[in-house]
Amino acid sequence: MFSKAAEYALRATFYVAQKGSEGNKLPIENIARAIGSPKPFTAKILQILTKEKRIISSVRGPNGGFYIKDSARELPLLSVLEAMGEDHTITNCILGLPKCSSENPCPLHYKYEKVKADLISIFSTITIGDIAKSLEKQNLFLRYFPNQKEK
Repeated sequence: MFSKAAEYALRATFYVAQKGSEGNKLPIENIARAIGSPKPFTAKILQILTKEKRIISSVRGPNGGFYIKDSARELPLLSVLEAMGEDHTITNCILGLPKCSSENPCPLHYKYEKVKADLISIFSTITIGDIAKSLEKQNLFLRYFPNQKEK
């Protein structure tokens, strides 16, 4: 549904929100390994997330790394998609038609209408902090490992 960049951006944001803080800045190597993303690709994504919407913060230098401020924890998940330029993925026509509506529906419009409304609600109401808390409390994964037990 999302591009690889958006998927990794969501994973990286969740990981940094769960593990990072101003007192515990995370090196890019740890983030890339934790989310299963190549380091150069992770660097590019983190650069976008630190500049565009200030979702993730960073500090350069020997004690530097990435972390998330408390104010960013209150941002909805949609802000990550917006920073990556992918909010249209959940708001536009599923077939990519520019003028799909109830008056001019695509073949999947009425089937997708409820799903789309649910996705918009999920990404607009659940915060980055909500996901970080759920990762701490539950046995959830940000990366698949082949020897990982299926639920």
